Amino acid sequence: MRAGRREWSGLAVLALPTLLLSLDMSVLHLAVPHLAADLRPSSSQLLWIIDVYGFMIAGFLVTMGTLGDRIGRRKLLMVGGAAFGAASVVAAFTTSPEMLIGARAVLGVAGATLMPSTLALISNMFQDPGQRGTAIAVWMSCFMGGMVIGPVVGGVLLEHFWWGSVFLMAVPVMVLLLATAPKLLPEYRDTAAGRLDLASVALSLGAILPIVYALKETAKDGVSVVKVVVLAVGVAVGVAFVRRQRGLADPVLDLKLFRVRAFSAAVSIMLVGALTMGGVFLLVSQYLQMVAGLTAVEAGVLLVPQAGAVVVGSLIAPRLARRFRPEFVLGFGMLVAAGGIVLFTQATGAGGVAFVVVGMSIAGFGMGPQGVLCTEMVVSSVPPQKAGAASATSETSAEFGIAMGIAVFGSIATAVYRDQVTVPADVPADTAAVATDSMAGALQAASTLPPAVSDNLLTTARDAFSSGLHTVAVIGATIVVAFAIIGMITLRRTTPTTPTPLPVPETH
Repeated sequence: MRAGRREWSGLAVLALPTLLLSLDMSVLHLAVPHLAADLRPSSSQLLWIIDVYGFMIAGFLVTMGTLGDRIGRRKLLMVGGAAFGAASVVAAFTTSPEMLIGARAVLGVAGATLMPSTLALISNMFQDPGQRGTAIAVWMSCFMGGMVIGPVVGGVLLEHFWWGSVFLMAVPVMVLLLATAPKLLPEYRDTAAGRLDLASVALSLGAILPIVYALKETAKDGVSVVKVVVLAVGVAVGVAFVRRQRGLADPVLDLKLFRVRAFSAAVSIMLVGALTMGGVFLLVSQYLQMVAGLTAVEAGVLLVPQAGAVVVGSLIAPRLARRFRPEFVLGFGMLVAAGGIVLFTQATGAGGVAFVVVGMSIAGFGMGPQGVLCTEMVVSSVPPQKAGAASATSETSAEFGIAMGIAVFGSIATAVYRDQVTVPADVPADTAAVATDSMAGALQAASTLPPAVSDNLLTTARDAFSSGLHTVAVIGATIVVAFAIIGMITLRRTTPTTPTPLPVPETH
């Protein structure tokens, strides 16, 4: 069955929440100074304002993907869209840090309904493999497009309006979604699914939230006993979650999906891609601002080509996959990405912005096919009734990958920095301790020193940070090359399966 005008119009509707989610991720960082001056949150509250959104999305993705399979993907999409719009209004007009944290938490839960619902509906609406690949490429390009235009749109709004205006962008988008979805999007659900196991929901949250929290906090402030304990608790609860799923007739996460080679391979590759690009992107952003001395807006503008390259790579991937085997397109793209990451080794403390920008663009172009083709493999390798759970699993792996990449690569870069930074002998001991802790600490310490000493300190600090970036680039490129080869070999042995016939869609 080939999709017609209604399905392609429906894809435009599904692109709206996808675009909005990426906008919401990118504009808040610009608004932080403005809302901090107005609400005066503590440092801890400010961190929660920024992070709670991502925590809630990561924690609820699996649950919401499975819930959509049970109650209907269009219904869950519309409920989530309405909740997202309402929470956006609350966030825009909030009067206290606690109120904004709560609104952002609700936004995260609502956001977790949108991504798996949109992707699952695409897998249902576009049954022809070629059309489905193109639709997924458009869907992913909209997400990256939001990351590109987010800082631009946010900057314009903040220049003319108050900080809450960045949240109000969601309202017209969600109104349009709610108005058009019933006409353009068919309803799909797994009529044979049982009731949602609430104990499994609690266990999934008890596993995912502590693990993501521990990884992100470790990346920010380093390892501590508390974070190790939190991580251990998350892992222990995760083991209990897996054991419970094995004993349920209708599990929240069907572990049998991982027995499908294409599914498990694609999810693993997405995890590695997110881990590498998440960790590298963090260090590149810090390099542009702390080493090259650019403002946040200037750094954001220089990263626009990278996002555009991802869009281009995503859009051409389905066409290439029709001419060549998808695993070869995927593997070759990852090798190209590794080549881009290697360029970071040429960035030095004295210069290298061009190497970083070009390297990120090449890496983004190479990783574009990975996102599209792995997503296509995930949704096409499982029965349509499980599309929501499969979509949520792939997106959860990406969330974990980003968190792990930031924590692991951030820790490696910090260790290299601390090993190689040299503080001038005439710097006071307490100031030297701050400077040797991190590049941000070196900038803070340098502002209190005489010009000559300050310049000397910053030179060695920038060189040390660049060495950390070089180390991470080599490790990241090696991992990408290894999984490119493993992916081509593993997916080459995968025999295409005949998709399970779709249930008749409900048109109400």
